Amino acid sequence: MNNKYIYTSLTRISNLSDKEFELKELPKKQWETGDYVVCEIIDPGSETLKLELTNGRMRGVIGGETIVGALGERHATLEATGSWRNVGDDLKMSVLTGAGLLGKLTSKSVFMPSMMEVVYKGHVCRDGVKLTMESFVKPMKKIPFNTPVVLFVGTSMSAGKTTSARIVTNLLKLAGHKVVGAKLTGAGRLKDIMAIKDVGADSVMDFVDVGLPSSICPENEYKEKLEQLLSRIEHENADVVIVEIGASPLEPYNGDLAINAIREQVKCTILSASDPYAVYGLMKAFDIVPDIVTGITSNTLGGVQLVEKLCNVKTLNLIDATTTTELKQILSSTTGFSLDENMDSNK
Repeated sequence: MNNKYIYTSLTRISNLSDKEFELKELPKKQWETGDYVVCEIIDPGSETLKLELTNGRMRGVIGGETIVGALGERHATLEATGSWRNVGDDLKMSVLTGAGLLGKLTSKSVFMPSMMEVVYKGHVCRDGVKLTMESFVKPMKKIPFNTPVVLFVGTSMSAGKTTSARIVTNLLKLAGHKVVGAKLTGAGRLKDIMAIKDVGADSVMDFVDVGLPSSICPENEYKEKLEQLLSRIEHENADVVIVEIGASPLEPYNGDLAINAIREQVKCTILSASDPYAVYGLMKAFDIVPDIVTGITSNTLGGVQLVEKLCNVKTLNLIDATTTTELKQILSSTTGFSLDENMDSNK
């Protein structure tokens, strides 16, 4: 590996760490989402900030180091927003996620620490041609997507989607089913899909695998990428797919397109909510009736009762082991899969 640079996890689909490349400064008019660029760290930000490497591990930084990341956009309602499109003449930008998503910070929560600031040094090139995430996407024969889905959506980021998906994945694997975990929208972080892999998923993938640093992009482009991603999932011949829609479908990550693309395959929908009123709003906005509401809003009896009164949907705190029996019953009735743990492990 070339140790001259820190290779962030958005480079995980590439061979940049193993094969030489050169740097070339390009004018802003030639920049595009997904371009691989090298930046120098000029302000490490908070001492708590770390970068996510291609293996998912987190690495601390110091000023003056250089990183390889990808130009992109983020629009996180609870944390930060930013885009490469807002980079000024000084060529300074921020590390918008630990995965190496690079762009000019446009706003952040007052509760967030100072973000890592970098300055553009050049585009990653070979033979004078810039390299992008798309450069490393392997062709995949497109086939119809027909695998049953357990869908995880949220009323916002950090509402508990990934935790709930881990719990359900574990139950399905204990019952001997072949499971694929997939994140269809959001901002690229390897940790989100690795959390599903860590509880036994046979394979995991996300929009990074088809060349997107985040799913904020024009609708036509996202539809094309989503078709590629769903074909990759279908080629796995899984029994069931654990699908997470990152952030909220109401945010500009194309979550509404993702939901509509797989709607016919969705057997069970689990909604993680930050508050009871958000459940009602999301149900109305996307014509979704979740089979289970969970997340922050299910932490107290007051939250559970208010959701059930407002929306007439089942609310369970999935991290409470006493709800596991009822969770298994709902999963079995909606998907048709047995959740008995004595199934043939080679199914």
